Amino acid sequence: MRFESIKHLLPSHDEIVRNKCLRFLESHLRDKNLLHFNRRSVSRATAIGLFCALLPMPFEMLPAAAGAIMFSANLPLSLAWVWISNPLTWIPLYTPAYLLGAWLLNVEAVPLQQITLGMVGTQLAALWLGCLIVGSVLSVIGFWLVRLLWRIKVINIWRDRRRRHRIKAALRRAKARALATSGKDS
Repeated sequence: MRFESIKHLLPSHDEIVRNKCLRFLESHLRDKNLLHFNRRSVSRATAIGLFCALLPMPFEMLPAAAGAIMFSANLPLSLAWVWISNPLTWIPLYTPAYLLGAWLLNVEAVPLQQITLGMVGTQLAALWLGCLIVGSVLSVIGFWLVRLLWRIKVINIWRDRRRRHRIKAALRRAKARALATSGKDS
C-alpha cells in the first residue's frame, strides 16, 4: 500500500496544531515531519514504535508519542508500530525477552505454565532487561531495514525513469530516421 493512499485519512498539520486538547504541545507539534512520510521520519518512527512496543508496561503509546515528537519522527506511524504488542502477541514477544533477561541476570526462569501474578514482581527485572535489549535490537533492525527498502524503491524508480527516457529517445531517433529516409525516397 502506498503512503499517498492513507494520507487523506490523517488530519492536516494545521488541524493538529489548532486542537484544543493538544494546545500544551503546540510548540512541539510545529514540526512538519510529525505527519510527513519521508525516509527519515518513517525510519525514525519505525525504530521508536518497535522499541516502545517491547516495553512491558501499559500505555506504550505515550512514550512512543513523546519519542516521535522528540526525534522528529512520523507520529501516526510511531503509534501504529506500538500495536504489534497486544494481548495476542504478548507471549511470543515477551517470552524470549524474559528468557534473555533471566539468563543475563543469572536468575532461574520460571516456566510459562507456572507463572502467577505474584511471581511477576520477582521476575520483573529479568523481563525489563530482556525487553530493553530485544526492543533496542528490533528498533535498530527496523530503522535500517526501512532505510534500505526506501533506498531500493528510489533506485528502482530512477531506473524505471531512465529506461522510459531511453525508450522515448530511441523512438524519437527512429521516427527521425524514418522521416529522413521517407524524404529521400520522394
